[in-house]
Amino acid sequence: MAGAAENGSNGQKTQNATHLIKVASQVACGKKDGLSIFGTDYPTPDGTGVRDYIHVEDLADLHLLALQYLASNNPSDIFNCGYGRGYSVKEVIRAVEKISHKKIHVTNQDRRNGDAASLIANSQKIRERFQWTPRRDSLELICQTAYNWEKR
Repeated sequence: MAGAAENGSNGQKTQNATHLIKVASQVACGKKDGLSIFGTDYPTPDGTGVRDYIHVEDLADLHLLALQYLASNNPSDIFNCGYGRGYSVKEVIRAVEKISHKKIHVTNQDRRNGDAASLIANSQKIRERFQWTPRRDSLELICQTAYNWEKR
């Protein structure tokens, strides 16, 4: 999950956050000097890890749909929440740079133990069962809302 409320009413407040979009936004706002990329030699198009980022408000919508599903006496189940495609660390950094018009200072570090090269959700089941179509499936929108929150 990533981003912040589109209306600016809330966002991630975690002290010492490590989430890429949050940290990149903090760097763009001058709250941090830079960020580290942990691994540039993954078997991905640009060598950095790929993740499926879902906007926090799309995830909240899915939680409400899940509650309605359970309230209708449907059985409990397991669903993957995501958009079904991922973005690399470098793509996220470029998106935040584009939005903020600021250069993000990056330091390349070795891979962290246990980090996967790519994590992308298969959301077909939740899309079909809940008749769900994401409303905020845009890396730029996710980064913009996170950056706007951080500026506040």
